[in-house]
Amino acid sequence: MLYVIGLIPITIVIVIIFAIHQYSEFKFRKTDETMKWAISIPGVPFLGNVMEFHGTTDTLNDMTRLHDKYGKSVYLWGPTGRMFISADYDFIEFALSTSLILNKSDEYSFLQRWLGFGLLTSERTKWRKMRKLLTPAFHFSILQQFIDSFEANGVKLVEKLKKMDGKDIDIYRYITLYSLDVICGSSMGVAINAQEIEDSEYVKNVKLLCKIVAQRQNRVQERLSIFYWMFPNYWKERNAVRKIHNFTYSVIDSRRKLLNETSTTEEDGENCETKKRVAFLDMLLQSTIDGRPLTDDEIRQEVDTFMFEGHDTTGSAMSFALFLLANHPDIQEKALEEQKSIFAGNILRQATYDDLQNMKYLECVIKETLRLYPSVPFFARKTDKDVEYKGNIIPAGLNIGIFAYGMMRSSEFYPDPTTFNPSRFEDNDGKKPYSYIAFSAGPRNCIGT
Repeated sequence: MLYVIGLIPITIVIVIIFAIHQYSEFKFRKTDETMKWAISIPGVPFLGNVMEFHGTTDTLNDMTRLHDKYGKSVYLWGPTGRMFISADYDFIEFALSTSLILNKSDEYSFLQRWLGFGLLTSERTKWRKMRKLLTPAFHFSILQQFIDSFEANGVKLVEKLKKMDGKDIDIYRYITLYSLDVICGSSMGVAINAQEIEDSEYVKNVKLLCKIVAQRQNRVQERLSIFYWMFPNYWKERNAVRKIHNFTYSVIDSRRKLLNETSTTEEDGENCETKKRVAFLDMLLQSTIDGRPLTDDEIRQEVDTFMFEGHDTTGSAMSFALFLLANHPDIQEKALEEQKSIFAGNILRQATYDDLQNMKYLECVIKETLRLYPSVPFFARKTDKDVEYKGNIIPAGLNIGIFAYGMMRSSEFYPDPTTFNPSRFEDNDGKKPYSYIAFSAGPRNCIGT
């Protein structure tokens, strides 16, 4: 009797696995038939190509290996979905430039408990409205207002690093805190002094959520929401999301109070510096959509999106840039000489917008860094209707993966592609427009570019 009872959980698991398999076969039968024109990677029953991936830290290497072995564009299948992944220039140009593939893929759904339906994750209709609303906040004339904030926080960072001269440090940790101070001080208009906190809970929870999302994408058992609550990651994510949302609401409340105080001061006829600066968050608090003000939850979703994207991607890019410069002293020296020339011996004076425009070689260094180590090496879309490409049909509902990391390391566009060579960006004549997609491209590119 006990033996029979012990078999019940095993039987239930087997039944669930079989049901998922049958559902997957039924749901994606038409998609598989339509995509027979694409190179399909051989898989194993039920799991498909899941075994081709060896964990979150090896994803880029795994994808590079698959593309080297099977070709620039491959069709992947698994128990919970299908994806066409490409590092081919022609396809990437088509996919990013067309208005027919604007929705984000199913992979982004794992971010929704945290980011909601902000600019990163929203479907095309809402995205168009919010993009139009938010674009003015990223005009150069507005960003110029915050150069002093960038520099003030940069000075704090340099002073911290000076104290650790000669020691081994995790540079990414300090860069992300700097980036968080910058994004909050400029886009959010609120000083949080993250660099003065040894162990930022916000940064810690963001790193945890990024890890959990990556794990969900690679773990079949956690991908299905109906079963996700059974795993520890669900409860870790829930706790981290709650803490991040509380932090975000505190930032929103702080800025709202400051705006109200500024409004009162202006009515009293006093001049206020805060009024001159229009932060990204200000636009959210003061704007309307569909004839109504944005709700607190809608504001929170956009703020969470930009605080995450704004500090995490910047922190990654700056850390890789410093890593590459440290490993290439000749390039570091050339970048330094440019700075000396611009500041003409007075390195303590504040940088101006014109100074930034003259940092041509440093710009090349940044571009080359992002070519080799893009902050978002892979991004994905989803077709919402059948799309024709070179005489073949890409069916509705198919996830489309853009392997930016692979395409930007192609010798077709970048000779000796694994070498760090900023000079390759000194002359952009003849370069194909979609051969550099560190910030995506087309109508749904990064709003800050």
